[in-house]
Order: sequence, then structure tokens, then C-alpha cells
Amino acid sequence: MSFAKTITLSTGASIRQIGLGTWLSQPKEVENAVEIAVRHGYRHLDLAAIYQNQDEVGAALKKVIPSVVKREDLFLTSKVWNTSHKSELVEKELDKTLSQLGVDYLDLYLIHWPVSFKHGDDYFPADPKNPGCVELDTVTSLVDTWKAMIALPKSKVRAIGVSNFTIEHIEAIIKATGVVPTVNQIESHPLLPQDDLVAFAKEKGIHLTAYSPLGNNLKDKPKLTEHPKVIEVAKKLDATPAQVLVAWGTRRGFSVIPKSVQENRIKSNFQQVELSQEDFEVISAIGKNNHTRFNIPFGYTPKWDVNIFDEPEEKPATTRPVLGI
Repeated sequence: MSFAKTITLSTGASIRQIGLGTWLSQPKEVENAVEIAVRHGYRHLDLAAIYQNQDEVGAALKKVIPSVVKREDLFLTSKVWNTSHKSELVEKELDKTLSQLGVDYLDLYLIHWPVSFKHGDDYFPADPKNPGCVELDTVTSLVDTWKAMIALPKSKVRAIGVSNFTIEHIEAIIKATGVVPTVNQIESHPLLPQDDLVAFAKEKGIHLTAYSPLGNNLKDKPKLTEHPKVIEVAKKLDATPAQVLVAWGTRRGFSVIPKSVQENRIKSNFQQVELSQEDFEVISAIGKNNHTRFNIPFGYTPKWDVNIFDEPEEKPATTRPVLGI
């Protein structure tokens, strides 16, 4: 085992392969988790406006900058939320994020989803014409938002990218602007290898960051960390099941952002395990004929009436992302 390796992005910037995810962390947990993580060597932190905990992350950063780490030694990612996709709103939301974090710039800023919501005070504006659904903005396109991202001052954002984008979505914004996202952050684990997207990203020089590398509990499926094959490889390597699943992602060249708020897990997740080709294939085989995407907004409450990924459960959706080409 070794501490997380570093990889180089298309911009020339370095990013640690293992970072700390902050999605679904409870109030008051994040501040402690971020402080623990940085004190134990983490330098890559994944954040987002919608997680509604960036002020807590900011409080933690005040405790560790500059006493533990210099700002320039951290890699901070955040994301613009769906209600701020209009061109005049993107930089305003970025400024709010910078203020919450107490920093002057982000290393990476992503479009969180290829879906635009009606702008307002509510993160999930209710659609009066479609009860139980979020009100979508079907005028603002992905190209509109991407152009606004491109226009952000380099003094505030070092690199821009996307999240939860498919090949079709990325091709549309590249075709319209000629600007290739530096990163695409996606759900990826052995049940969702996304091989086509991985090959496309490699061809375009787009780095992939994998979220939910351990799967999650959004569906009634056995936990990946409890899968017999994962446990078998973990025992063989004297590692934890979580370390094995993180290693599966890093073996594919991803950066991986497991979320944890427990000190022992934060520490152990950061210890990078190397999988042999044989062990990698054992873990990869778990997903054969067992395709599972956990994070599908069409199934959220409130529902997003949009087909993003063409998963079977999204087929009843009445809209698709607005590409703008």
C-alpha cells in the first residue's frame, strides 16, 4: 500500500488519484471529515453547491490553510447547480462558492448535470404543470452553459469540466465551441464500468473522476463491499473491501472520490492498493450481466422528467437534455 498517486490533467495540472467526496455527508460531519482528511495527506477535495455544506468545508479549510497545507497544494473541485445554467448566472454561483470556501480560486469547476432547472431560490423548483416534478428550463442549452464556463476568469477557475455527461452531451459542446472538458465526473464501479465512455474520454484526453466507487444504497442491492469476490481479493491483499473497489477505479486511470466521515475509513481509503491484472479481472467480472446505475434523477423525489442516460427506467421521461446544436 502507498499514499495516493498523482496524475496529470490535459491542462498540465496535477491531481491526486484518491480524493475525498462530500456528497450525502450530514451537517457538522463535513467540517471534521475535511480537516481529518487534509491532516492525513488528502489534497484532492470534491465539493458542490447542491451538497449545501460548502460553508462547513470553508470552516475546515481555515483550520488547515496555511498551518497544515498551502492553498496551491490542494486541488478543489466544485460544481455549478442546475438552477444557475443561464449564462449570466454561472459566474455569480461560482463567486458564491468561492465565498463559502474562503478561497480565491477553484482548481476545477464542473457543470454538475446536463440538465437545466428554472432559476429561483429553490434548488428543486416545483413544476406547477407537472406535479411531483422539478420545473425544467428547456431553453438554456448545454452549449449555452458551456460557453459561460469557458468565459470564466482564469483567476477564479484553473480548469473546467462536466459531470454526469454522456458521449452525446460532450460531443455537442465540443462541436459548438472546440473546447474539450478537462474532466468528466461520472458514477463508476464494477457494476457500471462505462467502457464506451472510458474509451471516448481517453481518445479526447478527458480525465474521468469516479464517484460512488463503492456503489451506494439507492437501490435494494447487496453492497459491493459485501460481495464475496471483493472480500476474497481484499483478504488476499490484506486490504479492506473499500480499498479494493477504489483500486479497481485507479487501475482504470480514474481519480476516485470515496466519501466517508469516519476517521479510520478516511485514513484507510487513502492508502492506495495495487490490483494485479488477475485481481482486476475478478472484480470487473462482478458487473457481467449485472449492469446497475444507482444515480438516476428520473427516480428522485421530486422527479426530474428527463432521460439523461437512456437507462430502461428513464424511458417514460418526456424530455431529454437540451444540447443546443
